[in-house]
Amino acid sequence: MTEEKTILLTQEAYDKMKEELAWREGEYRDEILAKVSAARAEGDLSENGGYQAAREAQRVNQGRIDELTVKLRNAKILTAPPEGKVGDGSLVTLDVMGREKVFVLGTRDLAIATDHDIISPESPIGAAINGANAGDTVSYKAPNGREISVTIKASKPLV
Repeated sequence: MTEEKTILLTQEAYDKMKEELAWREGEYRDEILAKVSAARAEGDLSENGGYQAAREAQRVNQGRIDELTVKLRNAKILTAPPEGKVGDGSLVTLDVMGREKVFVLGTRDLAIATDHDIISPESPIGAAINGANAGDTVSYKAPNGREISVTIKASKPLV
């Protein structure tokens, strides 16, 4: 069995995942079951496209339920660092090669709680800015081997 790792989520992301899980286990599952039953009542299942589609929707829904259950079980509500300090859960404004970009530092699971792009703390740029402060200029090695300097213009908690 693979080791499950802790997933850092904001309270908002955690709550949205719980809502989605409740919907998938309740209302949505019932809708799919009704479609499966209706298609099954039509008779021959071997050539019944509606039945096959409903069963596929059932499999996909159960997969997402399983995924959400594991994530919620392993979730830890993160406490973002204070304004000016960059860390997991920070909304960071960067000057990257003369262009201003706004990102959230954290796992892709935070995407459920924000419209901003996510930077993983394990990526080269994420590792470079993690722990830095607003006003700092840091550099990282891009995948193409170039050294890129980034200035942190601002950082505040996502929540």
